[in-house]
Amino acid sequence: MAADFHVLFTGYVGARVASTVSFVRDGDVRVVIDPGLVPGPGSILDPLRGCVDTPADITDVVFSHHHPDHTLNAALFPRARFHDLWAIYKGDVWDSRPAEGFAISPSIRLIETPGHTPQDITTLVTTAEGVVAFTHLWWSAQGPADDPYAVDPDLLHRNRARVLELAQLIVPGHGAPFAPTAETPR
Repeated sequence: MAADFHVLFTGYVGARVASTVSFVRDGDVRVVIDPGLVPGPGSILDPLRGCVDTPADITDVVFSHHHPDHTLNAALFPRARFHDLWAIYKGDVWDSRPAEGFAISPSIRLIETPGHTPQDITTLVTTAEGVVAFTHLWWSAQGPADDPYAVDPDLLHRNRARVLELAQLIVPGHGAPFAPTAETPR
């Protein structure tokens, strides 16, 4: 069984900033990744209506890292579990666990990919077309080649190489999905 995904909102960086927000379904598991800055809640909720009946149907939310541009709209999903680098949160329960290798479902797992921040994680989703990586290792298909905000540029480049070995499609933090090529910043 393989998961399917939809980009709910394609992010951007410039005079304004918005995160790429995605939806993944694997059986009864329904995940939203990086529900951060967007023009308004409808930018996430309107396209989500084509995937689920209500936001309460979302079972899990994943934060690629803790910056507000990737987390700000998390409260739109009142029944979800929330995942980051070191824990799962639901209600008033904080369940510590490492992200590395954690399986949200049979086709959705997390890996630790620090570089942009020490807390970065990548969500790997196995689909019928191959593995899709939802990650902030790239802002968009164009990079940037060197992330100007990376806390550890060498680690960022090592984790880019790791993800490129695993994924056939990248969903970057602030851009449209892209298939990696020889020109993809490493």
